[in-house]
Amino acid sequence: MSNMKSVYGEPKDNYMFKIRLKSTILFIWCLILTIICLLPIYLLVVNATRENTEIASGFSLVPGNAIKHNFEVMREKFSAQFKPLIGYRNSAIITISATFLSVFFSALTAYGIHVYDFKLKEISYTAILLVMMVPVQVTSAGFLNFMMKLGLYDNYIPLIVPAVAAPGIVFFMRSYMKSSFPLDIVEAARIDGSNEFRTFLTIAIPMMKPAIAVQAIFAFVANWNNYYTPSMILISGKPSQKTLPMMVQAVQASDKVRDYGVTYFCIALSIIPIVIAYVLLSKFIIAGVALGGVKE
Repeated sequence: MSNMKSVYGEPKDNYMFKIRLKSTILFIWCLILTIICLLPIYLLVVNATRENTEIASGFSLVPGNAIKHNFEVMREKFSAQFKPLIGYRNSAIITISATFLSVFFSALTAYGIHVYDFKLKEISYTAILLVMMVPVQVTSAGFLNFMMKLGLYDNYIPLIVPAVAAPGIVFFMRSYMKSSFPLDIVEAARIDGSNEFRTFLTIAIPMMKPAIAVQAIFAFVANWNNYYTPSMILISGKPSQKTLPMMVQAVQASDKVRDYGVTYFCIALSIIPIVIAYVLLSKFIIAGVALGGVKE
């Protein structure tokens, strides 16, 4: 009997050992990826707490005690270039508005392509994907010329309204809906007397929360960190109009001595809203991953 247990027990032990080994390897790999992702942010925070001489002396993982010094230097020498409260306000106006428009209208476009059947459906979707492959820099000169002819330069409208066209988000939303949004729900809503837009708002949007949260984070980060387009549109250079990335660049341009401690401090201040946005929306990302795992 003991031999039978050993014979039948050995494969089970090997199986459990393989499971534990795979789990350990996966954990170590995820830990390495986490460190790789978080290390640049950690180094940014560490350098924001060190003086310029300490940063120049070499690499360190230990935070310094010069955060007050860097703040005072920023306030004394770069108060004209870096105004955090004004920068937060301007960046928030542009980022929140552009993120809402891009996510909402992309979800609406993906919903229309997924739910409705029409002759040019696939051609329209292909055209959207082709637009996604065109770099922003290719069309920037024509875009700026068009905005100047319309008299829309030096204000926030060209930085917000074009966010409606977000082909990458449309592609992601449609892919998500193809796997997670059955058309039977729409038919049932129509039978119950719900109109199309109400069905989108009350049924489609709640079911798309994980996808919306993921794309909202990406759109928020992209719009918040966008320096290229605002520097091209806001040509007057008024401090009251500048976004935070423009202010950070202004600090670097005006700093002849290259005080890296102050530069890192300004950058650290500028990424705080991004961290907050990720913390608030990360639970929806986890929910989306869990939902996909259950469906698989």
